[in-house]
Amino acid sequence: MFILKLSLLTVLFAAQGLLISAENAITCYGNVQRLSCDSGLISVKSAIYGRTDSTTCSAGRPPVQVQNTQCSLKISLISKRCNGQRVCEFKTDVLGSPDPCVGTYKYYNTTYDCIQGRVRVLCEDSYGTLDCGNEVIQIINANYGRTDGTTCSEGLPGSLIGNTNCYAPDTLTSVATVCNGRSSCPVQASYTIFTDPCVGISKYLTVSYFCLPPSVQISVTCEGSTAVLTCGTGVLQIQSANYGRTDSIICSAGRPVNQVTKTDCYASNTLAIVMNRCHGKTTCSVSASNDVFSDPCVNTYKYLSIAYSCAVY
Repeated sequence: MFILKLSLLTVLFAAQGLLISAENAITCYGNVQRLSCDSGLISVKSAIYGRTDSTTCSAGRPPVQVQNTQCSLKISLISKRCNGQRVCEFKTDVLGSPDPCVGTYKYYNTTYDCIQGRVRVLCEDSYGTLDCGNEVIQIINANYGRTDGTTCSEGLPGSLIGNTNCYAPDTLTSVATVCNGRSSCPVQASYTIFTDPCVGISKYLTVSYFCLPPSVQISVTCEGSTAVLTCGTGVLQIQSANYGRTDSIICSAGRPVNQVTKTDCYASNTLAIVMNRCHGKTTCSVSASNDVFSDPCVNTYKYLSIAYSCAVY
């Protein structure tokens, strides 16, 4: 459920002007995949390992190694490592991904957004405060450990900074639980809070986050169901809406991979239809269906995402 809540934040990027650009990186197995944002921070939408066509990464490969195009596996480790960073590099052959199709030469296909955000770094045993003023905090990612040899390294011997593959597994959950939805939040870089992921290594806490108006709400409805928006007081103000798929995780339970891998699916009439049915009303209902919006991506399982607020006059 926590992963789903984080994924739903992608709905807000365009609505709040957080989205800077949409990017894609395809890397043949064994090489270095590099995700980068000239401006903003990385937010991974989907990461697939396998083969979905016969031409990508096929140079010099015998036909038997590229003919299986129904091979894909979702990789969550990339988003855990890269979200909230400006640049993220890793060797694909050390990720330890299971082999979804033995004998097929595979590649990593990662789609991600560059979004506006803030980054706070605290060296070990330091304290700090995340502050969004009149808005509220939404955590993108957090890690207590060490991922490079330069951050918080002044005066330290190499033995204390040599391990750059150090991640405390529950950092994101811990920080988000304490900070999400608050206007300010104290944080501390300490093993007493996050446990020690690499004993004998000098660690630091990195937190990436953005600030949102406190009144924005998100409604996500899987295809075939109906979205119901209600304001206890005031009237609905629609911020953004899309019927399609921009994420491989939302509304994916029980669905075959080929129905959730397309993440650039937008019904161009979504906002106009939702505005017409809901804007300025106290309650409304909208069916997440092709009958209402038409089908923007055949054979993809879609969902209706709506960002809205309640205005009191």
